[in-house]
Amino acid sequence: MIKLNDSWLQILEKEFEKDYMKNIKKFLESEIKAKKIIYPKPQNIFSALDFVDFENLKVVLLWQDPYHGKWQAHWLSFSVPNWIKTPPSLKNIYKEIENDLWIKKDYENWNLENWAKQGVLLLNSVLTVEKWKPASHSKINWQKFSDEIIKQISTKKENVVFLLWWAFAQTKKSLIDEEKHLILETTHPSPFSAYRWFLGSKHFSKTNNYLEKHWKKAIVW
Repeated sequence: MIKLNDSWLQILEKEFEKDYMKNIKKFLESEIKAKKIIYPKPQNIFSALDFVDFENLKVVLLWQDPYHGKWQAHWLSFSVPNWIKTPPSLKNIYKEIENDLWIKKDYENWNLENWAKQGVLLLNSVLTVEKWKPASHSKINWQKFSDEIIKQISTKKENVVFLLWWAFAQTKKSLIDEEKHLILETTHPSPFSAYRWFLGSKHFSKTNNYLEKHWKKAIVW
């Protein structure tokens, strides 16, 4: 596992000294040694944090674990490289952006790094996965690490928007101080549930309105 940028390292350094993180490292090393394919690559495991300086953080979009298909796994939740077949959930996210903000999205660009560079933390609760095996690393204690990230943001930041899409993400609500931050909840954007509440939720305009109200620059979605 690899270094973090300084803004996060100051906050999370002690976590890497704890037994659970040492055990995660040992587990991943043993899996790689056993020739198992793990996503993302080791040097990209913490890249979601590297894209967003803690000081500039505005939005947290939480997801469960990385995509498990070949070449799909990006280090940002929901994001995929442009040359990969687009996940249906991401298509629905783009549809909602178009309907909510009255803008036209580029359906050839599925890489969400531009969001991250603007202060959107695209965080997977579980940071690694074995190829073709969804949730395969859900029990190795990655959640302790991602929960600590959420708690640190809640405690040390103000006026951050937390986008909690579907039941799993909403279990993290108790980690967030609702008096300091905005929590927006809806269903998952997958084709199985997007039609219920995600499409029409207007989370993107609500996020930008909240940021501007608190003297922060809106996100160009």
